[in-house]
Amino acid sequence: MSSTIDYLALLIQFSVAAGFVVTTMLVTHYVGPRRKTSDKLENFECGIESVGNARLPFSIKYFLTAILFVMFDVEVIFMYPWAVNFKALGAVGFVEMLLFIGTLLIGFVYIIKKGALKWE
Repeated sequence: MSSTIDYLALLIQFSVAAGFVVTTMLVTHYVGPRRKTSDKLENFECGIESVGNARLPFSIKYFLTAILFVMFDVEVIFMYPWAVNFKALGAVGFVEMLLFIGTLLIGFVYIIKKGALKWE
């Protein structure tokens, strides 16, 4: 049984965290130095001189590969609790995980058939 008093500590913690963030941003904005020189306003990239325009179009393959990596990497997040509770879940949990992995495998086969991982 929970009541609203149980959430008071959580509300206080969020309030303190938000207050700290807002206070820190305001103090650094108003107290910090404001010297905008040409050297500070220049783009800096790992000590390498900037050459050319940074607004060149990228191939969609980079983004597609990154999204697919994240999508299939998230499955590990769902497999970890299952592995921890493997014995407690028993045969039903095993079958459910087989269905989950099977669904992911169908998605992976679909991606392969569409040629999403082929590079020209």
